[in-house]
Amino acid sequence: MAPTAKTERRRALRARRRELAAARDTAADETALATVVTAHLEALGLGAGAVVTSYESVAGEPPTATLNAALLARGVRVLVPDTLADLDLDWHDLADPGREPLGLDAVALADLVLAPGLTVDRSGTRMGQGGGCYDKALPRRRAGVPVVVLLHPGELLAADEEPLPREDHDVPVDGVLTAEGHTDLRPG
Repeated sequence: MAPTAKTERRRALRARRRELAAARDTAADETALATVVTAHLEALGLGAGAVVTSYESVAGEPPTATLNAALLARGVRVLVPDTLADLDLDWHDLADPGREPLGLDAVALADLVLAPGLTVDRSGTRMGQGGGCYDKALPRRRAGVPVVVLLHPGELLAADEEPLPREDHDVPVDGVLTAEGHTDLRPG
């Protein structure tokens, strides 16, 4: 897919997100997403002392404030990204009021990576906002650590929709979490 076509697809996905987000009950979704994520952690056997990357959502994204608070209340260490000038990601501990940078390699501490995205297709290809931040950061995680994208219900592409382009630097994700549940995208 040419950059122009990819740009157009991203533009259409942003418009789709605005429509989906506007139609959702944000407060209900925020509570539900926290419940779904904590259940997913339990299914993975991750409890107090585990490290999870998350992020601080902005308007239009699936809301993460309640989810992040729930993780902290469970004794989970939550690392959130700080976008650098070169669009790489540094990390800081959400519980640290000083937001002390932990370095680019802090993602390697994670037992689970919760990542943002505009959409994901059924093969695990994720499309983000276009900066490539997570494309740089995800290869630094430990081998076998799952990557799960937080989406609004309806943003996981249906099996009959055109798949997303996957480039060499794209890291396939393992699943999607929405306010309605978890979808495992791992082969087999």
